[in-house]
Amino acid sequence: MSIINIAIDGPAGAGKSTVAKRIAEIMHLTYVDTGAMYRALGLKAVRNGIDPGDAEAVATMLPDTTVTFIKINGEQHVVLDGEDVNEFIRTEEISHAASVISTLPEVRRKLVDLQREIARSTDTVMDGRDIGTVVLPNTPYKFYVTASAEVRAKRRFVEYQKKGILGDMTYEDVLNEVKARDERDMNREFSPLRPAENAVIIDTSEMSIDEAVDAVIEDID
Repeated sequence: MSIINIAIDGPAGAGKSTVAKRIAEIMHLTYVDTGAMYRALGLKAVRNGIDPGDAEAVATMLPDTTVTFIKINGEQHVVLDGEDVNEFIRTEEISHAASVISTLPEVRRKLVDLQREIARSTDTVMDGRDIGTVVLPNTPYKFYVTASAEVRAKRRFVEYQKKGILGDMTYEDVLNEVKARDERDMNREFSPLRPAENAVIIDTSEMSIDEAVDAVIEDID
């Protein structure tokens, strides 16, 4: 029986991770959070006092860096160099570091190799920004989950409020961050964010998560 790999790409806050997790549960596939892998590298850079945009400095930490996943109480956790770092990688500081470090070709090559290795032997749902275009270009199941910047900023604002990490950030601050992240992701030289040529576009601006999940499953079936 052939391996099934589902690629879900899209900008930050569009709901792609939530959709990917639901698909994994429904279809009994392994969910691979590639964004968490970049966050883990961003965290390592910050902890080591390395500018995540400094290609030379970042390159020195890559050879002895490992990023894997484990499941704890049914939830997937990212493990950096043997340490469960799930509680440390979701801050705004690490989100920014991940966005910057992900523009470096050396970083993307390392993680793309790790992601492909997982996909070769495991039925997966993989979400990120270059899954359908670079990591799994040959999978027939490619989706691009998107939404307007304003909608995504509202979702992130509410998320930060619930987690108590909003601080003194306003909605406008969050919107500017979302737009800046899009600018970096879409205009980087190596593996820019864009829909794969034959990806199914799913706009969640006025769509519930259940509706988005249904749209993906319907296309796969």
